[in-house]
Amino acid sequence: MRAIWKGTISFGLVSIPVSLYPAIQREELQFRLLRGSDLSPVNYKRVAEKDGKEVAWDSIVKGYEYEKGKFVVLKEDDFKRVDVEATQTVEIMSFVAIDEVDPLLFYKPYHLEVGKGGGKAYMLLRDALNKTGKIAIARVVIKTRQHLAAIKPQDENLMLELMHFPDELRDKSELKTPEGKAPAKAELSMAEKLIETMTTPWKPEDYKDEYRAALEDMIEDKIAHGDAKPMKTAKAKRPSNVIDLVSVLQESLAASKSKRSSTSSSSKAKPAAKSKAKKPARQTKSRRKAA
Repeated sequence: MRAIWKGTISFGLVSIPVSLYPAIQREELQFRLLRGSDLSPVNYKRVAEKDGKEVAWDSIVKGYEYEKGKFVVLKEDDFKRVDVEATQTVEIMSFVAIDEVDPLLFYKPYHLEVGKGGGKAYMLLRDALNKTGKIAIARVVIKTRQHLAAIKPQDENLMLELMHFPDELRDKSELKTPEGKAPAKAELSMAEKLIETMTTPWKPEDYKDEYRAALEDMIEDKIAHGDAKPMKTAKAKRPSNVIDLVSVLQESLAASKSKRSSTSSSSKAKPAAKSKAKKPARQTKSRRKAA
């Protein structure tokens, strides 16, 4: 895994050498648009609205539409005039309590790996954040753009999470608020019991992208046999106009208890299973890695 950025964390007179690594990975299946008659790939052309003629790259400029149909052109020199200096520093501006920050502001996490000679200062910042329950609010330039970011303790390490600027969030005052009577005590009690019954230890491996797996299976089937057999899908439940909320909660609670009981008994009854041979990797996955 290659670092996408190297620099230092700076707070006060303390500097910590760090490297930045992506903390998430998500590769979408790529599809091409084809002509149905002969499966010829369809390409895009840059066409001017005025006359429908194709425009070469060297004839294209960037413009900002300040009124309908009126543009101001920005050249490369204009962008350079407002370019933010890339200091290779995560500059901590302040420390705040994490519960004071709207979770909607956080959007992209990165791992922060300590650099040579920075171990003690790195651990100092990590432990201080853990003890105070605070996060660091910082600014950092990655590539050519300045970002707002938070530094948080994450197990034995630190992580940096890019943030939206507060004025980027949509105003939620336009949303409709719930109407009607507040839930009765009996309804709230049943809902709490249902939540308790459905509460389990957090096991990340239990949560998979089922849609992507089914799509890959279908693609493999098509590669092997041509037209694939239709996939079995669960029928969507129709929403009902709930009148007696308590009875619906009771029914849900009974179903949840029954499911938990059957899962528990089946796991106890299973003998020690012999290790199964690993299923060969899907062709789509292997091809994607090779690419």
